Amino acid sequence: MCLKFFRLNETQHKALSTSIVSFVVNILFAIIKGLAGIFGNSYALIADAIESLTDVFASLLVVLGIRYSSRPADENHPYGHGKAEPLITFAVVGFLLISATIIFYQSIINIRTPHETPETYTLYILLAVIVAKETLFRFIQKKGEETHSTSLKADAWHHRSDAISSAVAVIGISVALIFGKGYESADDWAALLTSVFILGNAYLIFRPALGEIMDEHTYLELEEKIRTEAKRMNGVWDTEKLYIRKHGMLYYVDMHLIVNGTLSVSEGHRIAHDVKDHVMQTFPEIGNVLIHVEPNSF
Repeated sequence: MCLKFFRLNETQHKALSTSIVSFVVNILFAIIKGLAGIFGNSYALIADAIESLTDVFASLLVVLGIRYSSRPADENHPYGHGKAEPLITFAVVGFLLISATIIFYQSIINIRTPHETPETYTLYILLAVIVAKETLFRFIQKKGEETHSTSLKADAWHHRSDAISSAVAVIGISVALIFGKGYESADDWAALLTSVFILGNAYLIFRPALGEIMDEHTYLELEEKIRTEAKRMNGVWDTEKLYIRKHGMLYYVDMHLIVNGTLSVSEGHRIAHDVKDHVMQTFPEIGNVLIHVEPNSF
């Protein structure tokens, strides 16, 4: 993947900056949770660290993916490089599946192997992680909505997954500490449950990206807004077909306009251009509008 340097627009820059923040935070949490889990005898915390470690690689992919998908259109890619975004999301899901599998396998082994009760201080670390990760999820999810970035939303769900797995770990460690001898494996059962949550989140991330790569039409709210704006323009009687495809952070629209059938070709062409310019000015997230003019049947 060749990453040439080019100027990013405001939306692309916002998405890239957010993904870099996510990458740095994931590195810090992977180190903190890994050390605390090892020295605090908590596999649930180690499982959390494993997930954070996969998050590091996933966040790095998101950074590279956003950078690449933001490249402008060229001769071989007339619609741009936006489809790289859902492909990167698939890779992020792959990392989630890998981490869930590792955690599940190791949890089974640990449940069958006697070990010491986790240290009390691991609870405080996990509580701090929950607060930080949930805050980060909300921040990145908001930026993902603002930039219409599929991979950024996927990265946000990584942080929500981390917060949930940490909450489960708190329950497991608390049971082990409260009930003492004989309940040491509660921590490992918590890690096992964590792997199930991770798998569930993997599906939630995968499904929208699959729809995007397959050009699934799920943008009904945006469609209605575009129709409303188009019908406000002089010369437009109504709208007919309207299809929306998503490429990275941009939407591409194909629409049919109904105009007076007695108009000249030049007049119909002018109306189509007016509608295109108005729609693209009203919705900055739209990369292009292709319009077909239909005569009315009256």
